[in-house]
Amino acid sequence: MKSSVRDRLQRLYRRHVEPRQLIGIELARELAHLSFECGRQVGLLVGRGGDVDMVLVGGPRSMFLPDLPKSRGGRWRLRGLRFVHTHLDDEPLSQDDLMDLVFLRLDCIAAVRVDRHGGATHLQMAHVLPGAMELQHGWEVYPSTPLQDLDVDFLLLVESLEEELERNRAALLAGRGNDRAILVGIVAPGTGRDRESALDSLQELAELARTSGIDVADIILQRPREANRKYLIGKGKLSEIVLRALQCGVDLLIFDQELNPSQVRSITDTTELRVIDRTQLILDIFAQRAQSREGKIQVEMAQLKYLLPRLGVKDDALSRLTGGIGARGPGETKLEVNRRRINDRIAHLERDLRVVRKNRGQRRSQRVRKELPIISIVGYTNAGKSTLLNTLTRSRVFVENKLFATLDPTSRRLRFPRDFEVIITDTVGFIRDLPRDLMEAFAATLEELDDADLLLHVVDVSNPQCEEQMESVGRILEQLELQYKPTIVVFNKMDRVTSELLERKLARHGGVAVSALDRQTLMPLILAMQDQVQAFLAEGWPDLPAFPTEEN
Repeated sequence: MKSSVRDRLQRLYRRHVEPRQLIGIELARELAHLSFECGRQVGLLVGRGGDVDMVLVGGPRSMFLPDLPKSRGGRWRLRGLRFVHTHLDDEPLSQDDLMDLVFLRLDCIAAVRVDRHGGATHLQMAHVLPGAMELQHGWEVYPSTPLQDLDVDFLLLVESLEEELERNRAALLAGRGNDRAILVGIVAPGTGRDRESALDSLQELAELARTSGIDVADIILQRPREANRKYLIGKGKLSEIVLRALQCGVDLLIFDQELNPSQVRSITDTTELRVIDRTQLILDIFAQRAQSREGKIQVEMAQLKYLLPRLGVKDDALSRLTGGIGARGPGETKLEVNRRRINDRIAHLERDLRVVRKNRGQRRSQRVRKELPIISIVGYTNAGKSTLLNTLTRSRVFVENKLFATLDPTSRRLRFPRDFEVIITDTVGFIRDLPRDLMEAFAATLEELDDADLLLHVVDVSNPQCEEQMESVGRILEQLELQYKPTIVVFNKMDRVTSELLERKLARHGGVAVSALDRQTLMPLILAMQDQVQAFLAEGWPDLPAFPTEEN
């Protein structure tokens, strides 16, 4: 590039645009002349006050925009910058231009069309549409207009756009103080996962979000033609998500698939939104609901193990020395210090957990010595396990119509009609794709199942995905090596389904149908448990006195 052209480009920083103008005619012509002379696109980022913030030079047909300062005033507002650049060969705004408009949340983007003589003939502009969620595209592209006929009050336009964005956001947030999120699911090629199962999983993710106190603004599912290792989804779909986030006042994305650290960083840098995945959401729910010391230790361990590989690889303090005067070598980086502290904390929590597990083991051994049979309630989360425990034992264990309402195991005594007692224990609910770290962290809680003489597998028969939920519970029981324990399948919420559907489930799986809210429906289950436990006692402890054979 000629030095004279570079000097003229540098002088563009001194130019000023009238705030109500998109760009002055003379400045547009200067851009066109410079672009024609160097054979490259030339662009300006202009603030709302009219000052030139950045001068950019691209290639003949494209322009790369570097990282820009973080958006002012929140992620649901426009950035406060307009981007005006040249297009050689008189071409209109491209798809890449519109992607830049969305991803960078620019006030607007405009192309000065340069003719074959280096003159500025026409200008075309586009901006986002704040309330256009139902449209295919969330932007408005103006027709190409001769420069001398350009009549746009830019300041009024951008103020009206932001007013509508704020009005939409205020309406959506009226009476709510919760985070708002967009849920994102992917039907990845080659995984064998179909659209229906992906939608079911997203609906479950929505329930998890509701349990965590998050309002779901939108649900987006994509089936990309090929895997995208950087963003997991296509760039076009990502731009749609950014636009929806802007329109809905959203600052959080929740992915149904587990994201690796590189993907979280790429999506966060591109969208400027907070990004979490299904595992992190579940961990957040567990952190909110853990009450016992053991539960809190387990949750913190799982969170730290999840965080450890996701510490940022960029270290803004790589040159800092943390070894004192005379220390050899560069010392530890900030990243290394953080990793060491997390590892130290995990080791400390593991020691605490061993103590807690020892105490729990002593309590379990006391129950075993008392020769009280143990029945453990298992099942998918929100299937009604705690409600069943309350109704069976007339207890008041905390119950809520949300996922993972129960985290800490609860034990109560239950006396059967044949006048003997058992211990019945409620456990944490299972869920599909239960994170491995959670399985490891909650090993102490799930140890209760090892001592169980009988399992009650509670199934929400009214849930359309109850068969898939039963399979998920079965897989987790296999991982815990509990698949051979005596089990009674309990089809709960029988009052919400037809008798024909209930008969089909019972014919296929066996078991007992109940409504955990209605004690009168529980007698068949109580008798089935009584028979199972008494049969086990007769075989396992032959020296025990025989129980009465007639029911009281």
